[in-house]
Amino acid sequence: MTLGLLLLDRGLHYKPPRSPPPCRQDGACHPLAMGAVRLTLTADKVRAETMSRPAKLALVDGTVFEGRAFGADGEVYGEVCFNTSLTGYQEILTDPSYCGQIVTMTYPLIGNYGVNLADVESKGLSLRGFVVKELCQHESNYRSDKSLDRYLAEAGVIGLEGIDTRALVRHIRKLGAMTGVLSTVDLDNESLIAKARKSPDLVGIDLVKEVMPTTANGWATGLDALVRDPIVPGYEGIHDLAPNDALHVVAIDYGMKWNIPRHLRQLGCKVTIVPGTWNASQILELKPSGVFLSNGPGDPRPLDYAISTIQGLLGKVPVFGICLGHQLMGLACGAEIYKLRFGHRGANQPVLNKDNGRVEITSQNHGFALKTETMPSNVEVTHINLNDQTVEGIRHREYPAFAVQYHPEASAGPHDSHYLFGQFRELMMKS
Repeated sequence: MTLGLLLLDRGLHYKPPRSPPPCRQDGACHPLAMGAVRLTLTADKVRAETMSRPAKLALVDGTVFEGRAFGADGEVYGEVCFNTSLTGYQEILTDPSYCGQIVTMTYPLIGNYGVNLADVESKGLSLRGFVVKELCQHESNYRSDKSLDRYLAEAGVIGLEGIDTRALVRHIRKLGAMTGVLSTVDLDNESLIAKARKSPDLVGIDLVKEVMPTTANGWATGLDALVRDPIVPGYEGIHDLAPNDALHVVAIDYGMKWNIPRHLRQLGCKVTIVPGTWNASQILELKPSGVFLSNGPGDPRPLDYAISTIQGLLGKVPVFGICLGHQLMGLACGAEIYKLRFGHRGANQPVLNKDNGRVEITSQNHGFALKTETMPSNVEVTHINLNDQTVEGIRHREYPAFAVQYHPEASAGPHDSHYLFGQFRELMMKS
């Protein structure tokens, strides 16, 4: 049994035979036991090679975590944050909203189902670094195309494993998200701490221009068949909708996850994606039935161009915003923004829908929020976070416009809030 536990710890699916024993008294070994020994030696070799690449994460407050590198080599700085999702690490890696950040996963074993080419949420990886407790060395899934280690290496992203992620997360929860430096080339603690203290944080920086597209493009792909299947709870209302180009959605891309246009297309809409810097006149020239405000990275307050565009759209076409788009709509209406201590990042955030009293379990990724006390009289709060009572949804009282802070399109789930896309469609059909 000891051998079996050892192999399972390395991700190898082998159960040793009860009889005969691995090796008899005459020195001969059972064939299965010999295979198990070879597998164990291979796993040990892989682990030894990984351990030979030390890496360190130094925080601006002087705390240093030492572990093993995977993925690429190099040195980066970024805001160190954490995500509590159990699955969906590929969607997290390819979410442009993580631009400028070093992401820590709280779930201890990451990489066990590998990476595939179908589940990406953007054209590349925008995060600065990726931290896990343990990297699974042997991925196992019929859809897997490559290992997480190889995926990060090809993308030029540094990974760190083998640290106490519980200690790091508790540290961030207590003191707040902070700047850190992740390095495989400089392992001197004092040097790394000094670099972290000289590195800028993301407050006041426009990160949208680093991840948004530069030209307008159409989008023709709907949801994956795995999601469209009517057995998926709550998706019966959208899985069989036929495309109808009469409804034209212009999606403003501030760093948009690709599952958003997939949902919009699945609703039967023609979808045109435009850069986040486009103004209201350019957008209205496309004669949209509605405008979508996407998610994106960082602090919304420096994005004057986006706020001005939204102000020029409100009252002219229906508007629906998600995440950064929610914050920008709030700013456009006159509300204020503040930075959360450590943000909401994970797939288990409870949100109360004030319209019907139902609680939705939601996927979230943001470090800023709208101030409730600054909400103007013509905007009502429709959703609140049950963990900290922060604003999770708003609706304009005069114009056909609404937004939510969370992600109803979340590819890895949960799917409690997909109905919001249906509400947007109904709003466009009435206008």
